[in-house]
Amino acid sequence: MKKKNKVIFVVGGVMSGVGKGVTTASIAKLIQDRGYVVTALKIDPYINVDAGTMNPTEHGEVFVLADGDETDQDMGNYERYLDVDLRRENYMTTGRVYKTVIERERNLEYGGKCVEVVPHIPLEIIGRIDRAIALARSDVAVVEIGGTVGEYQNILFLEAARMMRRRNDVDACFILVSYLPVPSKVGEMKTKPTQTAARTLNSAGIQADFIVARADRALDEKRKEKIAMFCDVAEENVISAPDADSIYAVPEVFEKQHFTDLILKRLNMESGVRTVRAKEWDKMLRNLRSASEKVNKHPRIGIAGKYFATGDYVLSDSYISVIEAIKHAGTARGVLPEIVWLDSEIYETDNERMFADLRALDGLIVPGGFGMRGIEGKIKAIAYCRENNVPFLGICYGMQMLVVEYARHVAGLKGAHTTEIDANTQYPVIDILPEQRKKLAQRDFGGTMRLGAYEAKLLPDTLAAKLYGNRGKIKERHRHRYEVNPQYIKEMTSAGLVFSATSPDGTLMEIAELPQSKHPFFIGAQFHPEFLSRPLSPHPLFMGLVSACLKK
Repeated sequence: MKKKNKVIFVVGGVMSGVGKGVTTASIAKLIQDRGYVVTALKIDPYINVDAGTMNPTEHGEVFVLADGDETDQDMGNYERYLDVDLRRENYMTTGRVYKTVIERERNLEYGGKCVEVVPHIPLEIIGRIDRAIALARSDVAVVEIGGTVGEYQNILFLEAARMMRRRNDVDACFILVSYLPVPSKVGEMKTKPTQTAARTLNSAGIQADFIVARADRALDEKRKEKIAMFCDVAEENVISAPDADSIYAVPEVFEKQHFTDLILKRLNMESGVRTVRAKEWDKMLRNLRSASEKVNKHPRIGIAGKYFATGDYVLSDSYISVIEAIKHAGTARGVLPEIVWLDSEIYETDNERMFADLRALDGLIVPGGFGMRGIEGKIKAIAYCRENNVPFLGICYGMQMLVVEYARHVAGLKGAHTTEIDANTQYPVIDILPEQRKKLAQRDFGGTMRLGAYEAKLLPDTLAAKLYGNRGKIKERHRHRYEVNPQYIKEMTSAGLVFSATSPDGTLMEIAELPQSKHPFFIGAQFHPEFLSRPLSPHPLFMGLVSACLKK
């Protein structure tokens, strides 16, 4: 008899942004900790074919998989918790689903049938889930449906989940992650929004098996009883999920309530035994908490970006992988770095503000990005770090700005720039990749950058080689159209800049640095090291940065 696929659907209620992705990642990790092979999928209800064309301020970070797929930031959470590389099959959007169905219809793959929204769209969704499970050879798949129940965009995904649950070859369960507010003027946790969310889910033909009650505090027994009664779930299946001291503590919160055992029982699976990796995670949590107790010993690391302001609020989702990578390295070094958000646009006209900000830092990161806003401010900040021995890490665009700054102020190439900003610059030290020029001319923007994992070779006896443990080769994930212009490499190296990692054929510059005899830590990577940092295996470049900050 064929083994049944075990599928867990995670849906949201009341409002978005309350931790559905972390809940999904935590559930997947806990089941993996019992010895099962687990994969995780994200469904985004956007018409966009992928996340690459979405504004980071509105949608959050674009997370790039090893195979080059541009995905939602939750995919990064899944990889960090599970410590696996996921595939493009694990991510879908409304646009991607419809595009596939329409292409099949154009190719007569439906044999002349009338192609309809129902059942053909839900069937395509189900087919994608089945393929992801098969490719991962997973025992369990955890599927997060983005947004909240009741939204028009979610209807077809919920219908697909309902249809999948009816299959004889599937054991499925549904988890509703819902927010319980505590209005300040009322002073009482309110369950009515969650009751409404549960009934809205019922209207889609789905009954929640578990309700994860998100709130700023733990759920009391009275509230748990009300949710169980009016949402028609067992009281033990109402799981309290208060704000945690770290997102990596959420699995521990769930485990204490026997959530893993309850889910596995619902899926007709054995409870299993906690693995060695589960114990390593416990140790990491202890280190994290120990680090947080070290008052006044935490390095201050600035992030000079531009994708964090939205109205009157400052959001960090645009750089979530960078933030987590800093935390991973800090925990490994026994500290909890303080992250300081810097608006580089201000530095373009206010030197005193820049000097005050940067003097108060132990290190600076200029992360990835696009466009001209704040670029001169970033270049000025990089110059300050170089001249004042402040540890610096440039990522993608940040590495390119490192090269521009060095070309202007050290190599004597006055006015040097990237052609992304100044197509007529006299010294185009950063230029578009040859294969990208035609794509831009044709306005072929979606999913056409240099994307995914590529190999690079390290130059011996460099800072980069030291950080990577003197490995000869590395493999890192990319997302960019522009590169260091080969025409200026000789001039740059003659002026003292070291290109310590290149593509295997030596044509593309992957890491630029200053020797430690000239600067304690001044390095830039054309790739995105944050995409490979994991709680149990921090990335070498971030480890190096945090170590340099501690020395400063």
